Amino acid sequence: MNPLMPRRQALLQLCACALAPWAAQARAQDLPGDSIYQLRVSLTDQHGQLLELAATRGHVVLVSMFYSSCEQVCPMLFETIRLTLKALPIAERERVKVTMISFDPARDTVAVLLATAQAHHCDPQWTLARTDEPNVRKIAAVLGVQYRRLPNGEFNHSTTIQLLDTEGRIAARSSTLGAVDPALVKAVRKVLARRG
Repeated sequence: MNPLMPRRQALLQLCACALAPWAAQARAQDLPGDSIYQLRVSLTDQHGQLLELAATRGHVVLVSMFYSSCEQVCPMLFETIRLTLKALPIAERERVKVTMISFDPARDTVAVLLATAQAHHCDPQWTLARTDEPNVRKIAAVLGVQYRRLPNGEFNHSTTIQLLDTEGRIAARSSTLGAVDPALVKAVRKVLARRG
């Protein structure tokens, strides 16, 4: 073994750490101005992994907001997204990611998100995520989702599914619940075709 190898690896790691903020800033600067990925927000997924909102850059994404203790509307959101994916040919379906972000970080712990993902039979294409309250508000604002906490701890919220292109721009929106929105399916296929 080359005795310089450990030193070289340590030096490369040091350089990578020093350049990381610059690289992240450079990546943000090359995003389109209307990309939601301009919002620098950290999320934690249902497996406890930390990720940036922009982690799905390069993928076509269906994104929505929910809270796990919701018993009526949010389960329908999950079902609507599942139906939308099912309406796509398998080869296209496998190229679409899903991101669901909780309104309720106080109750939607990592364990709760994992249980919710399992209850809705979410495969690895699905990310259920949480962040802190200020970032929830920022994400809701860029997605155009309205919500407010009710005195009983539940939430009144709009029910929209947004389609993001590979650069994080909103390419389509749907408020259809419990059924396939043909316009959303058409938009997904159009964005996937553009990607090639």
